[in-house]
Amino acid sequence: MDETSGISDEERLRRSASFGDAAVAYERYRPGPPAAVIDWLVPKGARSVVDLGAGTGLMTRELIGRVDRVIAIEPDDRMREVLVRNVPGATALRGSGEVMPLESGTVDAVLASSSWHWMDAERTLAEVARVLAPAGALGVVWTGPDPDGPFVAQAQAMLTTMAPRPSEGRPGTDLAEAVLDTQNRVDPTLVIPDASPFRQPEHLVHTWNIALTADELIGLLGTFSWILTMPDERREFVVAEARRILRDGLGVVGEVTVDVQYRSEAWRTVLAG
Repeated sequence: MDETSGISDEERLRRSASFGDAAVAYERYRPGPPAAVIDWLVPKGARSVVDLGAGTGLMTRELIGRVDRVIAIEPDDRMREVLVRNVPGATALRGSGEVMPLESGTVDAVLASSSWHWMDAERTLAEVARVLAPAGALGVVWTGPDPDGPFVAQAQAMLTTMAPRPSEGRPGTDLAEAVLDTQNRVDPTLVIPDASPFRQPEHLVHTWNIALTADELIGLLGTFSWILTMPDERREFVVAEARRILRDGLGVVGEVTVDVQYRSEAWRTVLAG
């Protein structure tokens, strides 16, 4: 659903640092989790909530009004600058999952939207446990185009038949291999080790459709780390070929829209004891 699983720590850090280059596009083309999912993640009676790895504030803005205090923690200065501009009601801090600039036991919930996979899970679980008040909650959600949705299946079929092969002299590997590479996909699962202070999590899956034009689909494509970190020539080729296939294979051009099924995989847990 998102961007990393079988990559090294060095590559993970390189990719996570790439989003600042596309902060404005990320804000424009990436949807946050829907209200129903956020309602499920925010515990009843919570007064202070952390949005961890908040990015440009896609989830942060949806927390405003739900609780008294919203704290957005984001390590990338460029992403955080967009957040501060667009979500003035939140307290924006520089930090990470492994090191949060918060006193111990001071927040009721920590939520992470499409960011948990960029963190060291063991260290982050310990840090989340430190900042939470007794019986505090952790919520993690991944949101993106549903890999099992009809649009993705149709696009994959078009990629398989229409994408040029490397033998045609095009730069880089072929488009289908680049786009469909499963090593670029994250497993949207919150794993709680037996020794963790948290209970085993509950799980929620929520799907819905968003109508997107070709420009919006291409804009969305340009916000993924595996695209952002490509050499310029290869990225331009992949984007141009994606636009061609949308036009010639799927008839998505100009103001024509296609329904893209989105999926949120959400997990919530609380401190044990």
